[in-house]
Amino acid sequence: MTERATAVAPAPDRPSPPARRRGTGRPGRGASLRARWRRDRSLLLMTVPAIGLLAVFHYVPTLGNVIAFQQYNPWDGVVGSPWVGLYQFERLFTDPRFWNAVGNTLVIASVQLVFFFPVPIALAILLDSVLSRRMRLVLQSIVYMPHFFSWVLVVTLFQQILGGAGLISQSLRGAGYAPLDMMTNPDAFLMVVTSQMVWKDAGWGTIIFLAALAAIDQNLYESAAVDGAGRWRRMWHITLPGLRPVIVLLLILKLGDILNVGFEQFYLQRDAFGSGVSEVLDTYVYHQTLVTGNFSAGAAAGLIKGVVGLVLILIANKMAHLMGEHGVYRRS
Repeated sequence: MTERATAVAPAPDRPSPPARRRGTGRPGRGASLRARWRRDRSLLLMTVPAIGLLAVFHYVPTLGNVIAFQQYNPWDGVVGSPWVGLYQFERLFTDPRFWNAVGNTLVIASVQLVFFFPVPIALAILLDSVLSRRMRLVLQSIVYMPHFFSWVLVVTLFQQILGGAGLISQSLRGAGYAPLDMMTNPDAFLMVVTSQMVWKDAGWGTIIFLAALAAIDQNLYESAAVDGAGRWRRMWHITLPGLRPVIVLLLILKLGDILNVGFEQFYLQRDAFGSGVSEVLDTYVYHQTLVTGNFSAGAAAGLIKGVVGLVLILIANKMAHLMGEHGVYRRS
């Protein structure tokens, strides 16, 4: 009896095997990495060309910022050019033309942020409200088209309409009034360049917002309509909250790019309006580098732009986190 009981007695408990990673079936970190590589290798290989282009045309040239601390001479190269420390930055900070360019850039960027940034949002909402699909496609094609025009063509078109010999001035002369020349009036510069940007790029900017509107659940609109909500209340309580993450993200990127308002648009009109109102940081860097040959001063100004943009992105992203939005990135 004792031997039988002993034979059928349960075996003592053994220690359970170590926990395995979920989804891999294998213990250890190395196995997890190999499993993820097997799962995602096709997607990772597809990103190799993009990473290569980014490294060659963005990260490697970033090393050239070292000439901002040198008296760079193209004949001596980076290695042979003398080291001057912060001299180029001190020279920039004491140059009134630099501060004039900074002030013009900030004013132009602020005006564009107030008057240009909301236009694609409103335009996307209006296009989304068009019931006829064919009419919506026609309107989208019309508002997208100016984006593909060069700035030379845009400036020329505005010159032919608002210039001293333009259509409006000729009409005023024919009616016995004084001509209107807005393309050489420094006081009208902000209005002209903002109008040019709205006409050229507002339609193109609606693409992202139209995609965000398409992602909003249509059942929310139907439920709100059943509850008696009108069009404005549906837009305020459904449409705008649905667009808020995209608006916050683009606003953060816009703030980080606030010192980069463009080059070609302002360079083409610099002589007509005068450098006092049309000189921005990009045109200032151009004249400091390619025109005068002072590459170190141009690199110092570009480095300042990059640092200020990075700081503004970090601050705006932190504020987005405090408001409950994801922003550009969020720590897990």
